[in-house]
Amino acid sequence: MSVGEIHINDLRFRSHHGCMEEEARIGGDYRVDVIIQMDLKLAGATDDLAATADYCDVHRIVAREMAIRSKLIEHVAQRIINGLRAQWPDAHQFQVKVTKFAPPIGGDVNAVAVVLKG
Repeated sequence: MSVGEIHINDLRFRSHHGCMEEEARIGGDYRVDVIIQMDLKLAGATDDLAATADYCDVHRIVAREMAIRSKLIEHVAQRIINGLRAQWPDAHQFQVKVTKFAPPIGGDVNAVAVVLKG
């Protein structure tokens, strides 16, 4: 076994997450970073896309979940992990970071983020 990591960084979305109704109407900017830990020995030996995680599939799963409104980015991150796990059940671990830019917290802040592993 040759466990490795695939990093898909800086997937950008305009989404409508948040507890405030104005966030649902206006939306905000988000970034998602994904790390997939999986056995990459076969992919490295065969040059076969079927032996690894296809970046297009990762993007499709993340985009699908980012399009569903949630109050909490924790909930969005968990749904993304669930979708990735359904696609690659043999992967060792997934890490998803969801960053929300300019959250309405009543102070000067660039972003908040949540990181979940599963």
